[in-house]
Amino acid sequence: MLRLASSSQTRSQLLQNAGIAFVQENVDFDEDVIVASSPKNFVYQATLGKYEANLAAFGYEDFPLLVADTVVTSQGHILRKAKCLSDARNILMTQSGNITSIITCMIYHSKEKKIIDISQTDYVFGDFDMDDLERYLTSGEWRGKAGACMVEGFCKSYIKEVRGYESTAMGLCVEVLRTFV
Repeated sequence: MLRLASSSQTRSQLLQNAGIAFVQENVDFDEDVIVASSPKNFVYQATLGKYEANLAAFGYEDFPLLVADTVVTSQGHILRKAKCLSDARNILMTQSGNITSIITCMIYHSKEKKIIDISQTDYVFGDFDMDDLERYLTSGEWRGKAGACMVEGFCKSYIKEVRGYESTAMGLCVEVLRTFV
């Protein structure tokens, strides 16, 4: 049994699917205070901030602590959550016909060990159909999604190649985590 310090339903589903027992509770951390020079540095700082906040709140003695954060990047830009429709359009157009990398950092801390992992999955996308893109934008499904997209949603039909684990792209590299729990 571990403590998943995340409100992400996708992360909880990944743990359930992997057969890893957990409780889910977390303390929020404000990622907007982070200043980072690279996507990997950003995701590490965000995960470390979440780790420190949740460690102070829960410790790791009763249950091992697991925290994670994910960042989407393409063409050298960190693609955060879109603030409005035109922002979502610009973020998605950055990914259209390009390689989009999804980087997930996790920290697992138990009485026996502390593990920090940064994993990356790359998606090579074909060019997005503009009518399809506008339908997706109108649907509002992009709201609250890093990079304005989920690879299991709108972007799925545009994937030409995948390099890495799907679980990393979904927010938690369970393939790595399984080796430690």
